[in-house]
Amino acid sequence: MTRSKSIRLAFVAIMLATACKPALSHIGVGSANSFAAGLAHPLLGLDHIMVMVAVGLWAALKGGRAIWAWPAAFVGLMLAGGVLGIAGVPVPVVLPVILASIVSLGLLITAAVDLPVAIGAVLIGLFAFFHGHAHGTEIPETAGGLEYLTGFALATALLHCAGIGLGLLAGRRFRRLVQLAGAAIAAVGLGLIVGAV
Repeated sequence: MTRSKSIRLAFVAIMLATACKPALSHIGVGSANSFAAGLAHPLLGLDHIMVMVAVGLWAALKGGRAIWAWPAAFVGLMLAGGVLGIAGVPVPVVLPVILASIVSLGLLITAAVDLPVAIGAVLIGLFAFFHGHAHGTEIPETAGGLEYLTGFALATALLHCAGIGLGLLAGRRFRRLVQLAGAAIAAVGLGLIVGAV
């Protein structure tokens, strides 16, 4: 798939998501005031698991510097978005972009899109910023936001590692299985958008 087709595909996914319902894991998250709550939260939401594993799978497909750069970009910009969310800085279309990230990353894996590492990091970082902002806004003013974000960042990194591990385990020989996993991730994202999941 050419780069221009990939960009158009990602754009269509984002446009579909602008008309979607909110990601359920971002509503009524319960406790958001401890390291343990932050550590558990990404493991309890389907949208989180899909995106975090997708980043790892796509990084494994790309290989090289992407294996560490893309997850690092996600975690770093997720934390930046979280800090702005805690500070109460408003950001529009957070939940639609979160859902679009699931579909977009799934499609990028399915098509085995080979973007330059820097461009992939920017795209992943953009999605991560919105994920982080959503979580920053969930933290009560009286809560220990730093503890929650630390746990959240660690769980995020672990899910990235799981995706990388699965992608590397599949290797070149079973690359199609990784691409099929990408298709499943995109399908889950579309299911979340239309309310079927």
